[in-house]
Order: sequence, then structure tokens, then C-alpha cells
Amino acid sequence: MRETPTVREHVEASRGLWLRRWSAEDVHAVLTAFADPLMRGQATEPVTSVEAAVRWVAGQNQRWCAGSAFAFAVVDGQDTVLGNVAVGAIDRRHGTGWVSYWITRAARGDGVASRACRSLARWAFDDAGLFRLELGHRVNNPASCGVARAAGFAVEGLQRQKLEYDGVRFDVEIHARLATDADPDRITNV
Repeated sequence: MRETPTVREHVEASRGLWLRRWSAEDVHAVLTAFADPLMRGQATEPVTSVEAAVRWVAGQNQRWCAGSAFAFAVVDGQDTVLGNVAVGAIDRRHGTGWVSYWITRAARGDGVASRACRSLARWAFDDAGLFRLELGHRVNNPASCGVARAAGFAVEGLQRQKLEYDGVRFDVEIHARLATDADPDRITNV
């Protein structure tokens, strides 16, 4: 069984984009992000109050300290929260983790999610010592599929009717990236 390594808490994702550990100062940014109707269902409990946002941030930090999940606030050069990228469900024996992400309404469509996910993957392989990262998205979410592909995650299959939202079941497409896969930031076109 691999031990939880000491990991960086602040990573430059790309010029002007950083990943950093969530802090108590982010509570209002979290509350604002979860007020977006598209964010409904993105947390285990609804984040509809300051208290719920405090619990959400505290939960991220508890899992970080336990080494079971690592969530980063995605921020710009002024430390404005643009989203979240995380690797959770970490299995140290097998060196695997599950990637998740969300981006605030104001930051969507600018490549923030894919740049943050590429950086998270490098961090997970280099700092956290993982070998395989997995993620899934509802098949009716082509934007999330685009993020996964741009971040170097290959399609591996379909999980039929895995998720249920408001009484409707959705298929989930599964993607994965290995530490040995080509890094999309280091591939050059000839």
C-alpha cells in the first residue's frame, strides 16, 4: 500500500490560471457558484446557505488532510474563484483516482476547465503518485466531454442509466488517463 505523499497545495495551471487548496475565505465564492441552476446536484448536500458552503469547504479540507481526496480552487491571477478540480476516491493500492470538475458561469467557455484538468492530472501523477485517473459525464453534457478529451482523457465506455436526476436516468460516458499517456500540453503538431 502506497503512503499519502506530501503534495503541493498551489500549482500554476497555465499563464494566469492557478490551482490552490480551498480556504475558509472562499465560502462566499462557493455559495455564489452553487447558486447557478447548472450546479444543482454537484455536491452531496445542497449548498444553499453560508453554513452549507462552510461545510463544503471544510469537507474538502478534511479529505485533503486524510489523503482521500484533493480538491483545488481554480483561480485567476487576482485569486478570483473560477471553479473546482478534484481527484477523489483515491485507491493507493492501485494508484487510481476519480476526477471531477466544475466551473463558474462567468468562466465557462474559455478553456478554464480543460487547462485546470490537464494541470490536475499532471499533479496527480507527479505529486500524488497516482497512475490512473478516471472521470465520467452524462452523455447529454457535450461540454464536459470536450473538457475530458482536451485534458487527455480517452473514452473507455458507457455506463447505462447510472445517474438519476429528478426521476430521469442518464447514461454516463467513462474516460481515463494514465500516467504513461501523452501529456496534451507537451504534444506538438509537426
